[in-house]
Amino acid sequence: MRRREFTTLLGGAAAAKPFTAHAQQPAMPVIGFLNGQSLEEWADLVDAVRQGLSQAGFIEGRSVAIEYRFAGNASDRLPALASELVSRKVHLIVATGGDITTRVAAAATSSIPIVGTFGADPVETGLVVSLNRPGKNLTGVSLFNAALAEKQVEMLHLALPGTRDIAALINPRNLNSERFVKAAEAAAGTLGLNLIVMSAEHYGELETTFSILSQRSVGALVVLADPFFNAQRKQLVALAARSSMPTMYFSRTFVEVGGLMSYGSNRAADYRQLGIYAGRILRGDKPGDLPILQPTKVELIINLKTAKALGLDMPPTLLARADEVIE
Repeated sequence: MRRREFTTLLGGAAAAKPFTAHAQQPAMPVIGFLNGQSLEEWADLVDAVRQGLSQAGFIEGRSVAIEYRFAGNASDRLPALASELVSRKVHLIVATGGDITTRVAAAATSSIPIVGTFGADPVETGLVVSLNRPGKNLTGVSLFNAALAEKQVEMLHLALPGTRDIAALINPRNLNSERFVKAAEAAAGTLGLNLIVMSAEHYGELETTFSILSQRSVGALVVLADPFFNAQRKQLVALAARSSMPTMYFSRTFVEVGGLMSYGSNRAADYRQLGIYAGRILRGDKPGDLPILQPTKVELIINLKTAKALGLDMPPTLLARADEVIE
């Protein structure tokens, strides 16, 4: 072989080394995102998770991949979707949409870390050992919606002090529905109100619910926390407007699309924290060592434009307590 040819081959081999090294770089971590509804319905909260991941130093498509699994409002599909993510050997599962999704994920794996949301006390429901040190492969944000139900009834009563017959809407499939109802009934009993419990778990049942409430001359409604109701917030707000039904919701997202009022945590902030926790776990933290977080701020949001459309004069004392008034 001639000297020039030998030198050329050496140069080619040297030039190939960086490419080979680059090809051997480890693949980016993969997060499994599990939810019982659809991406369209949860787009804002999915964005909040992405924001939290970004704060933790992970950008989707650049330093982390996300495998999305949505059940399309069919919770019976969740176990199969969770099994898919486990088979995919994702590095972590973000389980969103309340206790049922988190429970399904926890049943599917005891080794893959899970960051989830909880509608009630996860210690009381047996999902974790303690709030400070969950002790398993599970951590996340506990929204304590059951505890908020009493306050939601109280705030609605302050807005309509002359109303005695009110209703509470629950999803019977929600694992926490009994706790929600007990909390709402306790508040109604203290305030001397008559509480009527209504249930809906499918899209078509919502319209029937409002028809029944109108027939029974119910004066106001509390929509108790549930992922299905959150996904159907535009329809719920439209039905409440058509029925002239003053309604209290559990999230500001309802008020932003025309609902009367809400009392609950800032869901965007809660879901952003899920992303932050996911990033910490990808960097090496153990989920069992990360405390289950609780919302640090509960917001009262009032839509004054909707109140005027309903012919309501919101008490100045209640408006003064509001964190935000939409006019």
